[in-house]
Amino acid sequence: MAVDPARDPSRRSFVSRLREGLPRNGDNRPHFVICGADALVYTLAEELANAGHRIRLTVVVPPRLRSDVPDLAALRGVRVIRADRLDESTFRSAGLAGAAALALVMPDDVVNLHAALCAQAVEPDLRLVIRMFNSGLGYGVRRLFADCAVLSDAAMAAPAFVAASLGEVAPTHVRLPGRTVYVARRADVHPEHVICALTAANGAGGVDVLPADPAPDAERPVDLVLAEATGRPAGQAVAAQRLVRARKRRRHPFVTFGRALRAALSRKLGIAVMITLLVTAVAGTVLAHADNVEGFWRSMYVTLLTAVGSSDVEEKRNAVAQAAQLILTISGLALLPLITAAVVEGMVNARLALAQGVVANPHQDHIVLVGLGSVGTRVLRQLTDLGLEVVAIDRRADARGAKVAEQLGVPLIVGDASLEETLRSASIETSKALVMVSTDDVTNLQAALNARSVRPDLRVVLRLFDDDFARRVQDAFSIDISRSVSRLAAPAFAAAMLDRDVLATIPVDRHALLVADVRILAGSPLDGAPIERADRPLSVRVIGLVAAGSEWVDWAPDPRRVLIAGDRVMAVARRAGLRALTEQATPPPEPMLLEPEQAP
Repeated sequence: MAVDPARDPSRRSFVSRLREGLPRNGDNRPHFVICGADALVYTLAEELANAGHRIRLTVVVPPRLRSDVPDLAALRGVRVIRADRLDESTFRSAGLAGAAALALVMPDDVVNLHAALCAQAVEPDLRLVIRMFNSGLGYGVRRLFADCAVLSDAAMAAPAFVAASLGEVAPTHVRLPGRTVYVARRADVHPEHVICALTAANGAGGVDVLPADPAPDAERPVDLVLAEATGRPAGQAVAAQRLVRARKRRRHPFVTFGRALRAALSRKLGIAVMITLLVTAVAGTVLAHADNVEGFWRSMYVTLLTAVGSSDVEEKRNAVAQAAQLILTISGLALLPLITAAVVEGMVNARLALAQGVVANPHQDHIVLVGLGSVGTRVLRQLTDLGLEVVAIDRRADARGAKVAEQLGVPLIVGDASLEETLRSASIETSKALVMVSTDDVTNLQAALNARSVRPDLRVVLRLFDDDFARRVQDAFSIDISRSVSRLAAPAFAAAMLDRDVLATIPVDRHALLVADVRILAGSPLDGAPIERADRPLSVRVIGLVAAGSEWVDWAPDPRRVLIAGDRVMAVARRAGLRALTEQATPPPEPMLLEPEQAP
């Protein structure tokens, strides 16, 4: 339930709070501070720096950043401070006193919580945007601070990876007052349940995002729509059910035995044993034929006893029989130690395979998940919730999601996913999809290419940091989909810092759409204007209206209805569109009055 800012001083509007706190001289731009140590800190800073806002931006990072984080100094107008700890001293040196908002996006929940407590001591009237992986801890943090938004980039990105692994659209469900909406293909939704179009082919080989709703007889198809959930299963749930039904539950004993034998024996030792057995069989056959031995059992009897050394010198035998006996005796001398070595090596390899989590049984139509960090753990839970079989790979046995995998009964292979043998140990050749969500771009790309060399038609879902690089990889290597977690999450973090009521982030194609609740303020351009003034195809689509003083949502507002101060517009918007809508809903800044001595 939304709270009227006029009745709750602790939730004053962003603009009002800024105007009260800004100095009347010097730089009067609002000050934003970001603290982070991975890719999200750069993406969020870039999002705010390039969004067109008149703000001051300070970024606090550790002295040494990860190698995959671009140079923050390259961002225009961004002040970078390097500090070992996020304490009161660091925040004071960063100018947090008097700042409008602070984003804590460190990859550690406890570090973010400690930093939030220190920041509140420096600036009590501060909006906090905190990154949290643990949802239970995040709920408690929301109640601890008066003006706080807790977001999880892993929770935002995981549905997109799950949907991509199943070949479906992102299973994004948004719970709004009075209804739940979700993303679906137009062909899968009844026309009366469609709220607005999200994407449509533009006829030039591209895709329009947030297009105008086509006429009923229009030829241009709408690809994705935002629809009302009516209790029917979403596309990703249907795809998962279909996959579970089609999975081959029966295990073939001979296939299992062959796989176990390959895991136990090294290739060189196996070849030596096979050659020795072949020589023994041929020499035994020749000897039995030369001695006129009749019957299979008698032939085996003579061959085996001769091979183990139970043979006498037979001077009266012909040369062929003597040569066969000699070869058979020598091969028998070699066969015994080879068999002993094979047994010992097999036992050692089996114990090592068991200790390292190598898959002993073949899998069919499963998902191979590489990386059990924050995002990988979320993806793992969602895949298993859908009833899908998963095999996980991670370099570390103590990865964040290792215990979750153990609790869910998911096999975990500890090894380098960029190696082909590691992928084969996860039955990559019979898998449904490969989902690469580790934080190492090189490992992700190399594993994807190796998997494609094993199985060219494999569906590959790839996580890459750089959005342009991800797009080029997707086009060049025919990767089904590649996404950047920070790119999906950064718009929601930026909107939360600006104190906008962003209800959800919807990943669509390579874009992130925001579902927002925007209040119309008195004296704004939209105050007294019709709703159609706020609706802009390709930028903002209005999906609902809450009248001033009411909580009832009109999900089909008349475009000619005139907006008044206090009305709330619910819209699906792109980043630039939401910024424009907020500016339209906010009164223009009052001109600053000059002191008499400053007047010209």
